[in-house]
Amino acid sequence: MKIKNIFLCAIGFYLFSCHSNNQQTTNSDSINKPTVINPTNNVPEFRKDVKADPIDQYKEKTDNPLNDWYFSVKLFETPMTFHYLIKMQFEEIRGEDTLKLPNFGYDPKPVLKKGNEKYSCIIGFMDDKNVFREYKLVHVTNGNELKITALKHYSVATYQEK
Repeated sequence: MKIKNIFLCAIGFYLFSCHSNNQQTTNSDSINKPTVINPTNNVPEFRKDVKADPIDQYKEKTDNPLNDWYFSVKLFETPMTFHYLIKMQFEEIRGEDTLKLPNFGYDPKPVLKKGNEKYSCIIGFMDDKNVFREYKLVHVTNGNELKITALKHYSVATYQEK
């Protein structure tokens, strides 16, 4: 009989101690949960005002002696904050493409710069340290083909520390 009472008391203490440890773990877990700060929430997904004029443009006269033709690249805002319309032209060849900048948590600053080759333009953006980051290249190949090429890829990720 004494062994049975001791056994029941031991089971009772065991269940009580397991139950109280679970409560403490649950409470401490909720207190120590890490806070996730997402800087991409700082910039709205859509623009309030979309400018009709290009926000940046690059223009270079071609060597055609008979016509007043140009190689040009223009960037236009769209309703989406991180999307831009690219309008490009070489003489009478025209094309359009989209530029999708990653959301780094600050307003995007797209920039056009002259490329290293003749009739080329680098599309990029200024980072948070005001350093130019190249993204795409608009250029003329084979003497008369207008082409756009991705130079680099960028992405944003949010991590949570435990």
